[in-house]
Amino acid sequence: MPIQIFCSVSFSSGEEAPGSMADIWGPHHHRQQQDSSESEEEEEKEMEAGSELDEGDDSPRDLVAFANSCTLHGASHVFVEGGPGPRQALWAVAFVIALGAFLCQVFTRYGKCYTFNSGQDGRPRLKTMKGGTGNGLEIMLDIQQDEYLPVWGETDETSFEAGIKVQIHSQDEPPFIDQLGFGVAPGFQTFVSCQEQRLIYLPSPWGTCNAVTMDSDFFDSYSITACRIDCETRYLVENCNCRMVHMPGDAPYCTPEQYKECADPALDFLVEKDQEYCVCEMPCNLTRYGKELSMVKIPSKASAKYLAKKFNKSEQYIGENILVLDIFFEVLNYETIEQKKAYEIAGLLGDIGGQMGLFIGASILTVLELFDYAYEVIKHRLCRRGKCQKEAKRSSADKGVALSLDDVKRHNPCESLRGHPAGMTYAANILPHHPARGTFEDFTC
Repeated sequence: MPIQIFCSVSFSSGEEAPGSMADIWGPHHHRQQQDSSESEEEEEKEMEAGSELDEGDDSPRDLVAFANSCTLHGASHVFVEGGPGPRQALWAVAFVIALGAFLCQVFTRYGKCYTFNSGQDGRPRLKTMKGGTGNGLEIMLDIQQDEYLPVWGETDETSFEAGIKVQIHSQDEPPFIDQLGFGVAPGFQTFVSCQEQRLIYLPSPWGTCNAVTMDSDFFDSYSITACRIDCETRYLVENCNCRMVHMPGDAPYCTPEQYKECADPALDFLVEKDQEYCVCEMPCNLTRYGKELSMVKIPSKASAKYLAKKFNKSEQYIGENILVLDIFFEVLNYETIEQKKAYEIAGLLGDIGGQMGLFIGASILTVLELFDYAYEVIKHRLCRRGKCQKEAKRSSADKGVALSLDDVKRHNPCESLRGHPAGMTYAANILPHHPARGTFEDFTC
C-alpha cells in the first residue's frame, strides 16, 4: 500500500549552518577585515583554522539532526552523537533489511509511494496468523503540512486536502491509487478492517469477462488496472512521444512543458471522448478487499504532551500532522462470489424431456381412462335392456343344473331299495322296472 514518508532537516537554536554568518554580514564585514591590523589578521587566521575544524565537526551534527527529525522509524538509532559503535552498526543493518524486505518504492501519478508486502523481486510475502486489531500493519506518520506547496490557483492537479492516500490491492495488480485509493486524515487513528473477496466470472457467451492472458510488455497477469495503465502509456507514446513518470516502458519521460501541453490534455481526451481506444474487460478471476473504516481522534489530552516532547514539536503540530493507520483482517477466511450459468444445454434437454414425458404420459392415461369409462357405461345400459339375462341362461346351461336338497331326496335310488324284503337279491338284468345301479350308488345305500 502506498505510504509517503518525508524527512526534514532542522537545526537547534544554538547552531548555525556553515557560511550563514557571511551571507548575513555581506560586504560590510569584509571591509572591516581589510581595515584591521596584522595582529588581528593572525588571530583571524587562527580562528579560521578553528572554524574549519568546527565545520568538520558540524557535518555529523547535521546528520544527527536530520535523523532525529526524520519520520522514518529507526533512522534516529543509527545516527547518534558520539560516533558510530556496535549498537549503531546493528541498527543500521536492521534498518536496511527492514527497508529492503518490507517497503518497495513505486511511482504513481501522485509521485513516489511505498508498497508494503509487495512480494516483488524475490521478497517473501508476509502472513498473519490471526485477525483483529494489532495483527496487521500499524504505522504512525507525520504528513508535514509545512512542506506542502502553496496553492496559487485552481487546476486539474490542485489538491486541497491534507493527509495520505492508501490502496489495498492484490500483489498481482499494480496500484492505481489516484482513482482507487481512500484517504486517511491527520489527527485521527484510522482502523481499516479488510475482508478478502474472490470473484469468478463466466467468459463468453455466458458473460463478458476476459479469459485470455494479457499481451503486454509491462505486466504478466491481466487486470483492469494493468490494462488501463498499459493503454494510457501506449496512447501518450503515440500522441506525445513521451510517458509520465509512473508509466512503464523505455520511452523518454515527459518534460514539465509536455505535461502541461500534451500529456494531461491527452489523458483527459482519452477518458472523455476516445473511450473506444481503451476497452478493459472484467477479468474472469478477480481478488478484491472489502473495507470498513472507523476513526478515533488523536492525540488525547493525556498523550498530547508526551508526543510533543517525544517528537520535539508543539501540541498543535501533533494534532495537525500526526496520524495512525491500522490495517488488519477481520477474519482469516475469504468470500467467494461465483457467476454460474442459468441454463446449460444438458439441463435444458433434460427438463424438456422430463416435462414432455410427464405431460404425454398423463395425456395417454387420461384418454384410456375415458375409453374405459365409456365402455362401462354402454355395457351397463345394454344389460338393463335384457340382453344380459339371455347371456346368463346360456352360460348356466353350459355349466350344468344345480339341484336342491329336496330334488336329491326325490331322486334318491336308496329309498326304492328299502321297500323290498330283506334278504332278497335280484340280478340287475332281470329287473325290468329297476335300472341298474352303479358302484357309487351301492356304496351310499
